Amino acid sequence: MPAVNITLTPRPELDASVDHAIQAIIAGASTGETCNTDLAAGPWDFDTRPGYGPGSSMGDVIPTGSPRQGELPREYREASEAELAERVRIAKATLGDRVVVLGHFYQREEVVVHADYVGDSFQLANAALEHPDAEAIVFCGVHFMAETADLLSRPEQAVILPNLAAGCSMADMADIDQVEDCWEQLAEVYGDMDAVDANGLVPVIPVTYMNSSAAIKGFVGRHGGIVCTSSNARTVLEWAFQRGRRVLFFPDQHLGRNTAKAMGVPLEQMPMWNPRKPLGGASVDAIEDARVILWHGFCSVHRRFSVEQIEKARAEHPGVRVIVHPECPMDVVDAADEAGSTDYIRKAIEAASEPTVFAIGTEVNLVQRLAAEHPQHEIFCLDPVVCPCSTMYRIHPGYLAWVLEGLVDGEVRNRITVPQDVADPARLALERMLAAKPPAAPAAAWENAS
Repeated sequence: MPAVNITLTPRPELDASVDHAIQAIIAGASTGETCNTDLAAGPWDFDTRPGYGPGSSMGDVIPTGSPRQGELPREYREASEAELAERVRIAKATLGDRVVVLGHFYQREEVVVHADYVGDSFQLANAALEHPDAEAIVFCGVHFMAETADLLSRPEQAVILPNLAAGCSMADMADIDQVEDCWEQLAEVYGDMDAVDANGLVPVIPVTYMNSSAAIKGFVGRHGGIVCTSSNARTVLEWAFQRGRRVLFFPDQHLGRNTAKAMGVPLEQMPMWNPRKPLGGASVDAIEDARVILWHGFCSVHRRFSVEQIEKARAEHPGVRVIVHPECPMDVVDAADEAGSTDYIRKAIEAASEPTVFAIGTEVNLVQRLAAEHPQHEIFCLDPVVCPCSTMYRIHPGYLAWVLEGLVDGEVRNRITVPQDVADPARLALERMLAAKPPAAPAAAWENAS
């Protein structure tokens, strides 16, 4: 699906800005609750500190050597919201077609309003391809997304990440050394990983979620594997099962489990692989009998949602329609009415012809924006605590103004480049995904009987 140009028409009584909501909570002007009061500060306050920053991933362990952002000049740190918005507007007007700004669905409103395209990570990477003459692609998202854009863009195009500290804790849960070690251990159980059985199947096909580093995508490409998104995970697993007896799925266990379960794979044939334990913490028998080996990774945003939140929503709003992202835990997906990607959630709300109450289990920036865009519905986040994605929230209008004004001055700041030896096999894995065509219906979404 292509990325979309979104016309933002928030209703006056509902502000689409999560930052404004957090500021009101901290000031005592709202009775709401946030998971960390530090979210009210500028992200530059945390750029020199190790960690993902305040928000949903603040408890996750960041790998040693993760990128950090240098100090943002004072003029950007001290500028008002209105001043930054005007500076971004002027810089974009000056640059014209030389730059394209991409904004992920989970970005803060103050950044999204400046985006030329809004979408999920793969939609936005493809949107960049529509501007082959642009000198720079400014990706307002996280590190792995900028890497993907660099993989798919022309070599002379500069892909820019406004804040280098905007990583992804889920993507970091599967690093290349751990995955290589896992592959070696699996080979000790399965034998020759390239050997084909009587049915033409190899022992295991690696499948990585889009939310992974370019190095991981390159590993998958080298070993006959494929990339998936939350929209096409089922189609990709079907592709993999046509080629291998098993699938190694990483880094998100929940997307892998929910998708395979919906395809009829028994839970007992989906052992977990913990990279910190020998053989992933599983027995040899479990590994031999596996259909899907799930990596011990997760999204800290979607792990916050619970069955109790769904039950509370149903009690307080009879007839509520509950839609959650498939990165949520299995019991949450089972308790919801539907599960689907961010784009599926957006389209489901757009397609609702009658006023509806929606309880949504995904990142709060998207939920609050959808609520503002669709005043005919009541739309709220299942988690009552305002807790945005820690790393998406590192992208601030101050950084966007800084990189755009750098381009005006002829300076490329925060360029993301994937080495050629990684880029070639990573592109191969992406190309296999593009060739695996899903059915006409949105295969990554499913409805529950409840």
